[in-house]
Amino acid sequence: MTQRLHLVFGGELVDPSKTTFKDPTQIHVVGVFPDYKSAYAAWKAEAQRTVDDAHTRYFIAHLHRLRDEEAEAGPTEELGG
Repeated sequence: MTQRLHLVFGGELVDPSKTTFKDPTQIHVVGVFPDYKSAYAAWKAEAQRTVDDAHTRYFIAHLHRLRDEEAEAGPTEELGG
């Protein structure tokens, strides 16, 4: 069974109509979640907590879409490779 991991993260954007972070070193990583439902709940809680700050946005990244378990790892994916 494929594991469908989701990352919830956010922070202050340069422009609220774009997705460029003002300071990427200050990105708030909420966590990694085992399913979309729990990721969505975490995203919603953070979005509501920061609703008064138009420059702060939170996102859900579908980590399982970034991996192809059948493909060989590239040299940047493994240490010393």
